[in-house]
Amino acid sequence: MKYIKNIIGIGLLACLAVSCSEQVLEKDPVSSFSGQGFYQTSSDAQAGVYGIYDALQSTFRVNFSYWGEGRADAVNTNHSGNPLALQQNTLSQDISSASWNNIYETISRANYAIKYIPGVFAGESEFSLQLIAQARALRAISYFYAVRVWGDVPLITEPYESVDQQFFISKTDQELVLDQIVEDLIFASENCRDNFGGDNTRILLTKGAAHAFLTQVYMWRNEYANAVESAEKVIDNSLYSLVPINDWSRIFTSGYSNESIFEVGYNDVQTNSLRVLYAIGADSDYFPSESFRDTFEDDDLRKDLIWDTTEENPRKIWKFFGEGFSDESADPSANNIVLVRLADIMLLKAEAHNKLNETTEALDLLNTIRKRAGITELTLADANGLYGDLESAILHERLIELSFEGHRWFDLVRTGKAISTMNPINGLSDEANLVWPIHEDAINRNPSLEQNDFYK
Repeated sequence: MKYIKNIIGIGLLACLAVSCSEQVLEKDPVSSFSGQGFYQTSSDAQAGVYGIYDALQSTFRVNFSYWGEGRADAVNTNHSGNPLALQQNTLSQDISSASWNNIYETISRANYAIKYIPGVFAGESEFSLQLIAQARALRAISYFYAVRVWGDVPLITEPYESVDQQFFISKTDQELVLDQIVEDLIFASENCRDNFGGDNTRILLTKGAAHAFLTQVYMWRNEYANAVESAEKVIDNSLYSLVPINDWSRIFTSGYSNESIFEVGYNDVQTNSLRVLYAIGADSDYFPSESFRDTFEDDDLRKDLIWDTTEENPRKIWKFFGEGFSDESADPSANNIVLVRLADIMLLKAEAHNKLNETTEALDLLNTIRKRAGITELTLADANGLYGDLESAILHERLIELSFEGHRWFDLVRTGKAISTMNPINGLSDEANLVWPIHEDAINRNPSLEQNDFYK
């Protein structure tokens, strides 16, 4: 956790400066921040990049769950506000999860770093390229979430520094945004460090993390051969290995496991809402839905590690705090949030192999995850009999293995199963309804923005 404290100490100095820059989509067109004036030394450059990580913490402290789980079938809620609106599919322009402020703050800080870090160093240096690669990867992650949540979004790749620049930015076709995401991640995969040594390797962007996010992007775009290639670079990386089932909970409770590829780091100062989202036994935002609980196979060793199986109607998910966790405190959490880990990439690769009619490879990967969970290996006939087809068997495994980590809704959308899955639950029936509304504040402040069609 020492590195995170350094981010808070050094990075926040950069944040205070960079946050003076104008968020193009949100504020009045007056610029008071000089990126050129801030980026003077290598320490300034490093602090600027740490400031991007700081913004990422704010982006995901609660929305990783709202965006990735709140509209899907594994959770249920008794709470009003975002949890109920997302579960009932009654999204409106004023719910907090419809706001992209934190995402574009992250992008803004990345754009400053990408532009001004090269000028800090005399000529091109390995260190400057590593910093720029991290900034581009963080920008790519931010845009990847933006595209999956809102569809077409404004694509901004330069810092806003002058009233002479175009201020009111309209939306860009999401495919062009995805092109930029891929370009940024490829650059990161070539120029990030291989590792940082110790815990920092899990909370800073590395080449392996860039390849992992590329795998997710390629699967979102149905580019299965590319997904296999990028996933292989992750799986073959000696930094990553599956932990045994006895250590599975530690992926989330302690963080920094060998299975982790990239985590958003938190501590007692920079906190998140994991406890409020999942773990307050009497009143958390979410608890496991009945359909989710009923979908487990017999003898699955993960069941007792995910929720309180001692209750007939469980009201808390203890996956992120450990089996038996019992704490009614609504205090913020200092646990890291794992955005991508090896099991995720292995199952995406299995899915890609299946799409390429390479069922042997797909089954091998699927069964590796199943064996760790203590459940029997599947043949193709087994998968067809239990789940209808191999793709559905892989998606079911992702539902269980990656439960509540922020993947389920995106899995349903990218595989075309969101409407068929959610229609019996909340009446979802229109593909235009798969994206979020753009928050009313952004619409009111930017006359060039059009609300997403379903919410007009």
